[in-house]
Amino acid sequence: MILWLCLCWGFSPSAGQPDSELMARYLEEQLLADYSIVEQVARRVPRQAKFLQRLETRPRMSEFHVRSTIISRYAFTTVSCTMVNSGSEAREAVFEMQIPAAAFISNFTMSIGNKTYYGEVTGKEKKNSTDDKERHKKPPSPTEGRENGYETFRASVFIPRKMQARFTLHYEELLQRRLGKYEYTVSIRPQQLVGRLRVEVNILENSGIVSLEVPPLRNSRQKGNGKAEGDVSPPPSTVIGHTKTLAKVTFNPSVVEQTRIARNGILGDFIIRYDVSRELSVGDVQILNGYFVHYFAPTDLPPLPKNVVFVLDSSASMVGTKLKQTKEALFTILQDLRPEDHFNIIGFSNRIKVWQQDRLVPVTPNNIRDAKKYIHNMSPTGGTNINGALQTGAKLLNDYIAQNDIDARSVSLIIFLTDGRPTVGETQSSKILSNTKEAIRDKFCLFTIGIGNDVDHKLLERMALENCGMTRLFQEDEDAASHLKGFYDEIGTPLLSDIRVDYPEDDVEQVTQNFFPNYFNGSEIIIAGKLINRTSDKLHVEVTASNSKKYILLKTDVAIDLPSRNDIRGVPGLEDGKGDNNYIERAWSYLTIKELLNSRLKSDDIQEKDKLMEKAKSMALAYNFVTPFTVLKMKEAGLHSEPPQEEFISPSTDGIGEKVQSLQGHKAPPGIRRGQDKQRIKISKTSADGDPHFVIDFPSSKFSVCFNIDGEPGDILRLVSDHKESGVTVNGQLIGAPAPPNGHKKHRTYFSTITILSNKPERSYLEITPKRVILDDGERLVLSCGRSAVVRSRSLEVSISAFSNITVTIRDSISFVILIHHYKKPAPYQRNHLGFYISNSKGLSSDSHGLLGQFLSHEVKLLQESLNTSHPEVGQNQTEALKANPTNTLKVKGRLVPVVWKQRRIYNGQQEVECWFAKNNADKLIDGSYQDYLASHPFDTGTSFGTINSL
Repeated sequence: MILWLCLCWGFSPSAGQPDSELMARYLEEQLLADYSIVEQVARRVPRQAKFLQRLETRPRMSEFHVRSTIISRYAFTTVSCTMVNSGSEAREAVFEMQIPAAAFISNFTMSIGNKTYYGEVTGKEKKNSTDDKERHKKPPSPTEGRENGYETFRASVFIPRKMQARFTLHYEELLQRRLGKYEYTVSIRPQQLVGRLRVEVNILENSGIVSLEVPPLRNSRQKGNGKAEGDVSPPPSTVIGHTKTLAKVTFNPSVVEQTRIARNGILGDFIIRYDVSRELSVGDVQILNGYFVHYFAPTDLPPLPKNVVFVLDSSASMVGTKLKQTKEALFTILQDLRPEDHFNIIGFSNRIKVWQQDRLVPVTPNNIRDAKKYIHNMSPTGGTNINGALQTGAKLLNDYIAQNDIDARSVSLIIFLTDGRPTVGETQSSKILSNTKEAIRDKFCLFTIGIGNDVDHKLLERMALENCGMTRLFQEDEDAASHLKGFYDEIGTPLLSDIRVDYPEDDVEQVTQNFFPNYFNGSEIIIAGKLINRTSDKLHVEVTASNSKKYILLKTDVAIDLPSRNDIRGVPGLEDGKGDNNYIERAWSYLTIKELLNSRLKSDDIQEKDKLMEKAKSMALAYNFVTPFTVLKMKEAGLHSEPPQEEFISPSTDGIGEKVQSLQGHKAPPGIRRGQDKQRIKISKTSADGDPHFVIDFPSSKFSVCFNIDGEPGDILRLVSDHKESGVTVNGQLIGAPAPPNGHKKHRTYFSTITILSNKPERSYLEITPKRVILDDGERLVLSCGRSAVVRSRSLEVSISAFSNITVTIRDSISFVILIHHYKKPAPYQRNHLGFYISNSKGLSSDSHGLLGQFLSHEVKLLQESLNTSHPEVGQNQTEALKANPTNTLKVKGRLVPVVWKQRRIYNGQQEVECWFAKNNADKLIDGSYQDYLASHPFDTGTSFGTINSL
């Protein structure tokens, strides 16, 4: 039996299914039967064969059940799933569950037939320092980022014929209050219709539940869910009931109702929002079994004035949707600034442009109008100077604070937004971090926002952590503008500053963070700790803070003898919680581990980092939490499941690391198999692969020409330029690597990214790396190169053969094949890279250009000047005779090019090519020189030398 588990980023969408209520009712009847395995094997299959045959190729999910218990904001969630293999042979079953990135997995069990595997949390073995340094040298992959704050747990097992498997996953999280509400989310994406699907959420809040709501299912990866705009009704089959302190919400859709929501089993996120009753006092302090948790969220306070600097990325990679949505969000945010606020705007790329030099301006109608004009005129160009932009913003804010008589209780902050990594100026993350910390000097807070898949999440997260801020990552989808505005709303209304919560030192120990620079309206401050003296009957609490009018000091004594109030045993609906009775202690352990992880992330001292790691690991083992330093092992099988790491996940973990935003308009045909994909790929000789080596095939002349391009790392080469006629452009970006020892080259270069742009009949682009494919044809779709898939739109088809190649077909007349080179254990001079092959060029015009494109409609003549000067042109039957001559000549557009005979292997060594090789960076073979084929950015569609356009 083969069994493996993993934690990964993102999730994997199943293919679409036919829209047929009749079929759905039939399935419902079958799936709701007793699920006797033998009876199901012989069941009659209806005529709608495509859907049901596909259903038969994988185990069916008979049950998907989520049960959650939320006690005083602390949520225990259990997900159970049963899969049935009614086939005649063993089949692979895959259990995937999106969980909040902030949650800790606490257990996982799996039963296959009569065997049960129990999860056990153990400590990870510490890597040696050399490995650790090498790992940190490697930049994180875009696929390792979180998608809107979620990660995916994935378990795979082969189920024997006529048997079933049951998966049970437990995870825990402390709900955060944002914009005045707690939000609990359950991902319902079984990827097929389920006979018994049920979500049950029980909530107990002794303070009193208010504003309980269940909005429609949310699926940001699909444009809409069949709901009318503005529809706020709960999903069908949702039942809501609650008293003052207890609520129960269930979601139990039939198969027919599931079909109406989503045909492919990806229903979306089931969301519950609520708040609790609270008073302007020290807050809500809950004590149980020697532990306490303190929730502080005052309301109805006047807002503090703000001094805010917006630092916005305007580099070339922000072109299109990202910059457009950023502008939309900023227009709204500027309108929400208050009259007592002051602000300024910095745009950065290669250059740093400050809207108002050396000052912050007050909020007036004229200033807001002028600021909007400035933002409207921002255009994407150049690289990304993150360090310079932050230094400029910090100096601007520091000078304003020092030189002006500002309100002592005002709140100063920088809001920094980018979509990429540093490429200009200081590019080393550690230097950027230290420079930023030195510039800010704890005088104000830095809030960071990352858009898209290419941001350096670790850098943004640590910058925010080290400078008392927060970070958010958003996908580039149709909701990006509202996400940006929502994040600003979280921090746009500061109510208190310098908040400190104190308890008597002799009464408490191991207290979590108790000082907070700011408190923003709609959020919540949470502190937890242990009681030293359990015999005491009270706990003294003091809260000091300042607001716009005065300093605040709140004092109270909280009674410790409250077991009946906080003990939840015997509460209806909460009878069988695993660790629910000890929820305050687990909330304390959750907060403590999170703080240890954050402290380790901020630390630069190796010994301190090791000490913090050991503390976090010890506590995680004590409370059975899966963290970056612990691993979930299955007892009898000796297998393991680890959370995501920075290293790229190897091909053996098929389908890991995907992130999908929007599937609307993209169709993925079912039944894709790797073997079939490889067989139908047409191998082409005309290509650019390796270091890079270029090959041009001339079928009518029955020979090939080849050449090398010795570029520089970071160069972007125009491979095909036909933007004006067919609308197609292909650019390839180079990445560098050291040269092999004893070689003649100073370094090697490979293609790290291939960008394919098309503007006919509508604008679209593909960005391909060895790990993922981004397709944007008005709606953005991100696919992993680790899973076979086919995606079609009106004029474009993308076919991925997992870990092998990607075929791109445009209007059925242009085809490119991108080969994926991935090294499991690369040598120092090897890099994961791409090869580019032109399979079909019929749709390209005769005027196409580029390093490859210029030869597609032109023939080249081979001369034999050295053998017979009176008959210079060589016929096809004489080519063999010329191979031995080392000084043959090609005639290209009237130019004479000396060539030598060579043999090359292309397409991963599967095909050998004999070719005439042109030396010296293809001098005289190509039009112009190498520098004429350098694009300014990946989306440059310039078709003539010195011309730059953008899609």
